[in-house]
Amino acid sequence: MGGMSAPRAVGDRDPGLQPERTRLAWRRTTLSSTVAAVLAVRTALHGGPTAGGVTVCALCCALWLGFLGVAQRRIHALASRPRPPALAGRQATAAVLCAVALAVCAAALVV
Repeated sequence: MGGMSAPRAVGDRDPGLQPERTRLAWRRTTLSSTVAAVLAVRTALHGGPTAGGVTVCALCCALWLGFLGVAQRRIHALASRPRPPALAGRQATAAVLCAVALAVCAAALVV
């Protein structure tokens, strides 16, 4: 049968470029959160620093650092092994919470 290949066992999965695409997606998301944090700082300091603006700005920076830590660990895990482990539930939850909270803080500074 010309172009047909033998079926692979479940353990012989070829990940192809999926780890690379996932690593790039983490980098894009990190870049997006960096832009949101920088714009939040810029907005907070634009009309002169206020106590509320500086507090929300500091919270944005802390959330950005938290997301950056989770993303860096995941990027490292994807790059270090040919078959990376699945993303842990705690890491996924931390990444989602940091990203959503950062977006809410940035929106609070704009409004």
